[in-house]
Amino acid sequence: METGENARRDLKAGKRFPLLPFHPSAFHFLDLDLPGSCLSYLHGVGSFPRLIADLILPLPVSFVIRVEILLLRGRCGDFLRDAGLACCVDAALGPPGYALAGDSSLLAPVTFFGVPPATRNTTADNNTVTVSMDDSHWSPSLSASLYKIDGWGAPYFSVNSSGNISVRPHGSGTLSHQEIDLLKIVKKVSDPKSSGGLGMQLPLVVRFPDVLKNRLESLNSAFEYAIQSFGYESHYQGVYPVKCNQDRFVVEDIVKFGSPFRFGLEAGSKPELLLAMNCLCTGNSEAFLVCNGFKDGEYISLALIARKLALNTIIVLEQEEELDLIIGLSKQLCIRPVIGVRAKLRTKHSGHFGSTSGEKGKFGLTTIQILRVVKKLEQAGMLDCLQLLHFHIGSQIPSTTLLADGVGEAAQIYCELVRLGAHMQVFDIGGGLGIDYDGSKSADSDVSVGYGLQEYAAAVVQALQCVCDRRSVRHPVLCSESGRAIVSHHSVFIFEVVSATSYEVPTMSTLGLQYLAERLSEDARADYSNLSAAAMRGDYDTCLLYVDQLKQRCVEQFKQGSLDMEHLAAVDGLCDLVNKAMGATDPVRTYHANISIFTSIPDFWAIGQLFPIAPIHRLDEKPSARGILSDLTCDSDGKIDKFIGGESSLPLHDLEGEGGANGGNVRKYYLGMFLGGAYEEALGGVHNLFGGPSVVRVSQSDGPYSFAVTRAVPGPSCADVLRVMQHEPELMFETLKHRVQESFEQQMEDEDEDKIHNASALASSLARSFNNMPYLAVDSCCLTAARNNNNGFYYCASDDDFNGVSADSVVADDEQWSYCVA
Repeated sequence: METGENARRDLKAGKRFPLLPFHPSAFHFLDLDLPGSCLSYLHGVGSFPRLIADLILPLPVSFVIRVEILLLRGRCGDFLRDAGLACCVDAALGPPGYALAGDSSLLAPVTFFGVPPATRNTTADNNTVTVSMDDSHWSPSLSASLYKIDGWGAPYFSVNSSGNISVRPHGSGTLSHQEIDLLKIVKKVSDPKSSGGLGMQLPLVVRFPDVLKNRLESLNSAFEYAIQSFGYESHYQGVYPVKCNQDRFVVEDIVKFGSPFRFGLEAGSKPELLLAMNCLCTGNSEAFLVCNGFKDGEYISLALIARKLALNTIIVLEQEEELDLIIGLSKQLCIRPVIGVRAKLRTKHSGHFGSTSGEKGKFGLTTIQILRVVKKLEQAGMLDCLQLLHFHIGSQIPSTTLLADGVGEAAQIYCELVRLGAHMQVFDIGGGLGIDYDGSKSADSDVSVGYGLQEYAAAVVQALQCVCDRRSVRHPVLCSESGRAIVSHHSVFIFEVVSATSYEVPTMSTLGLQYLAERLSEDARADYSNLSAAAMRGDYDTCLLYVDQLKQRCVEQFKQGSLDMEHLAAVDGLCDLVNKAMGATDPVRTYHANISIFTSIPDFWAIGQLFPIAPIHRLDEKPSARGILSDLTCDSDGKIDKFIGGESSLPLHDLEGEGGANGGNVRKYYLGMFLGGAYEEALGGVHNLFGGPSVVRVSQSDGPYSFAVTRAVPGPSCADVLRVMQHEPELMFETLKHRVQESFEQQMEDEDEDKIHNASALASSLARSFNNMPYLAVDSCCLTAARNNNNGFYYCASDDDFNGVSADSVVADDEQWSYCVA
């Protein structure tokens, strides 16, 4: 065996030790100022683990574990520093052929304690961009690439120089001073009234009517350009299917903005028909009111009344049986109807949304049924009433090739109806105009499309014109029922992250490993010995096997009552430490969002629809973690763990001042879900009795903040959602208030003013609970009533109070608020 003196001399001479089993007595030589090449020899050929194995056996178990873990990660330098040794590992002095501490053949060194950095390669191929998470020179443009904002967001969303997402309300025509910073909107909405804000609670839906207007103008411009380019001899006038978003102000905006284009509405139920009739009374008199969906006598009567009111109403047959009702009621009311027929095409796409098309589709008539309709109308002397052909290939049509195929098939049916004597006027291509949710511009995805507005319009016009010209049929009026493409971009859902799971491994001082070693059972000691041996060999797979076995054995002992909680916690800490050192832990954190997915993003839960989600600020900072989102509901499905681009986690930032909603001064962290303006609000339920979000309407203005809040509606209160489920909040409050009075009845006999005040305070607290939103009160603005001791009063905003109020003075006057008592 080498003595310490001999080892010292040989190491200085540069001698190589292939498999040198040092005795603990030789440990003292390591505190000399040896050249790095000496330690490099030991590390390079496998002798260093063997050396350490002999050296550490008599040392405390906490030191043993520390050494073994460092060996697993190739952290020899860390071991030496922790041991208090003054040796340096100098890679430059190492002879050729040896793996040094910083050699690329070893596992990449990481900081032992703390969160390991997530890394992604930097590539750019086929519109797919991934960004290095280790880039020390981060910029907003890198964030725009990372979250693909330039793909799905153009031309309405971008990242500004402050690292915040900006809205470009006029699309590509937006000037730089017209861009609206989303973070400034959130601040104005959520800041308390005393600070110049609205005092509203998140989550929040922000609507941008300017974006809505631009979408309508862009759609009409695309068809107008295609019509002129191909010499099409008719015009385009579309309708908006109100099922996409029935919000009163959305529908009214569409009617107003669409009036120059004769843009109309489509209804699929009696309530939708009623609201469409009301809104179109102020619209263009030529605008279509298309009546789709299953119909009974009352629905058809309403549609006929709408025609009597000079609304350009068309009743579309979804079922053959509806024709008898139309004929009978029209004669009874003496109103001549305009009738359309929905055809079931053979053309369909194979994606999720293609199930509504094809011969097995839910709606429409087959060719046999259409012929029977023609014959019946002819017999009733009403064939001239048949004027529209409608079809629907399916939502999110992925390519213009499929679109042109469907239009061509439907155009043949249209021409046949003309041949059979129907006075055909309108060719309604239905919905299907898709949007690019992930920015990939792919025709092979349910969340993207391989075309833009111009390509879509050109494909429709060209395919229809080709068939009509070949059949010598006059070009019909072109109509579409594009809803998703019109309203998706105009709405942004903003919510706050209230806390995040910490990714921490206990430090050695907190593991209590000495205590653990003393309490290990015989079998557990065997597992630990096997783990140690595997660590010395560098056999990582075996290490993981024994870590799992050790943990499971101790869990079983805990279940049997033979192991206490402290012991189990120590084992868990040890296993986490080993897994962390080997990189076997999951670095993905869970970020707890102050939302209900079932209420605000129901399509994700129901059909797996993906929406782009990104922080709306801090985009000038490098994301330091990856995470999934968990909502407030007591439901395991209340999480978002799939994101655009095929990702199972989202790059996110650490919460500054971590501590959650109830601990520490946490800097607010806001995320936005984009392109969710269609369907989500109407489909959302009240799972766990979480109601909808607050809603504000924001228009671009020439003021200092570039925007004006023209309307603000607080989200439903606890009382509101209770009423939805047939509860009576007023009676509930009286019952609880009476219970409070009973509980204080004995104390109040003493006429103690403090006790009387406490009873009153409890009742006021109950009143506030009924009138506040169900979401977590992480923002001070929602506690205004409590902190100001308003004795049960809370702030209520009349909808009309906010019309035309600019952002810098949105709550400047107390007259804009009214007080309501609970």
